[in-house]
Amino acid sequence: MKVGKRIIVSMMVLLLMLAGCSSETASDANTATNSPEGKKEGKKELRVALVTQPPTLDQPTTTATVTRDTARLMFETLLTTNSKYKAVPMLAESVETEDNQTYTFHLRKGVKFHNGKEMTAEDVVASMNRWLEKSSITGNIFKGATFEATNQYTVVLRLQQPSPLALDTMATAKMAAAIMPKEVVESAPPEGVTEYIGTGPYKFVEWKQDQYIHFTKFEDYRPVAAEPDGLAGRKEALVDDIYFYIVPDASTRMAGLQSGQYDFIYTVPFDNYEQLKNNPELYPVFDTYGEMILLYNKVEGLASNFKMRQAINAALDIDKIMLASYAHEDLYWLQPGYMTRVVSNWASNAGSEFYNQKDPEKAKQLLAEIGYNNEEFTIMTTRDYPQFYNAAVVIQEQLKAIGLNVKLEIYDWATLLDKQNDTGVWDAVVTGTSTVTTPSQLISLSETYAGGTHDPKIKELLQSIETSANYEEAKKLWDELQAYAWEHYLPITVLGGYNNLYGASKKVKAITTLSGPVYWNVIME
Repeated sequence: MKVGKRIIVSMMVLLLMLAGCSSETASDANTATNSPEGKKEGKKELRVALVTQPPTLDQPTTTATVTRDTARLMFETLLTTNSKYKAVPMLAESVETEDNQTYTFHLRKGVKFHNGKEMTAEDVVASMNRWLEKSSITGNIFKGATFEATNQYTVVLRLQQPSPLALDTMATAKMAAAIMPKEVVESAPPEGVTEYIGTGPYKFVEWKQDQYIHFTKFEDYRPVAAEPDGLAGRKEALVDDIYFYIVPDASTRMAGLQSGQYDFIYTVPFDNYEQLKNNPELYPVFDTYGEMILLYNKVEGLASNFKMRQAINAALDIDKIMLASYAHEDLYWLQPGYMTRVVSNWASNAGSEFYNQKDPEKAKQLLAEIGYNNEEFTIMTTRDYPQFYNAAVVIQEQLKAIGLNVKLEIYDWATLLDKQNDTGVWDAVVTGTSTVTTPSQLISLSETYAGGTHDPKIKELLQSIETSANYEEAKKLWDELQAYAWEHYLPITVLGGYNNLYGASKKVKAITTLSGPVYWNVIME
């Protein structure tokens, strides 16, 4: 973008541009509940069954999607993404820049935290500086960046060098830049905040470990005037209380949905897809999640050898892996791209010749070249997400066929996330990467993420993308980076893209998804 060109994104523009339908009037309250506190007369509840409990509700500190989906009820960000994955204002009223290096955020006035305090620039500065410290998605864009308050309702971001990707990165739902009161941020220990206070339409009530998390309507919430669109626009708490129950067993979640114990459930087994479609009281809900990947440990162990990663990548029959994981071809798709196909301006097929090779003879030759001698290769996975487990089982079979001694280590999801940080105990992990809006947010390319991507060429290209003059130049560099990653480094093997499958009672109306289910504006009949 040329210096001198001014960008102003205001809530008035957002009001004109965003499309969507106004929320319907909520119907009468439900008559039955299994909530821990019991039903209050006239109150509406939404009961959601999660697969696992979050490792934390502190958004900037974790990539866990279960944190993303629950915590965003109470936390909001300066910017968010609309249904086109474009950055638009949320707690900011407008943002302006002339050079893609200095950004001025004008804050909405009168926004209240859940403790009754008004949000001001000092809260935003404290929160954003903590996000810079804690988040692993900020990349080189925000290296050395500073946020400062120029008055009570104005915050200025200064980058060390220009980047057209700064706003998209700030708006992402992954490791979201949650705005909290300054005193909460400053009193937080290194492991995370101890008070959950935000500005969102719901406020935190209680987290009973391994049982449920409870949020309730924030009566003083002030929604923006724009129509709902993705994660942007008007948010209304049309349900009084939301309970997230921790229900690891898939059959228990499904039975609870059928009986009415739960109104919405996560991670419906893909084998139950047809059953869900054919039940007149239920319906399936889809959300484009991102990609399922085989993440390699590049720091130590067998997978730190590039030729080992090449051998594994060459051996995999991804058609069989994806079908075993998702059961129905309309629930997944094959793609070599690191970026999810729905983010169309970054979708790329570069390096596709190294994707889904199904070449066991090539794999055996590579193993022979490195002198592989039946050492144990450890793949971590979890039954909490059956698609990851099923993929790991098929991958184990395919790698055993080329002579690799593969052991599966199976953990609950929270434990797996913790063990990823110990590079001495695993060689690969079957996991998923959620949709992000720029390549710099791809944790699989981060030096600090599990397994570490330490490659000077990738680092150089990422930095060039982040400081490009425009998106067109950045896209060419991204194609170059993805091609290089497939051919010369292999931080991951992309297996394919997929939808998350949720189940809902037909009492649940107007639920939408974007980077996970959206619970505000939901109506319960």
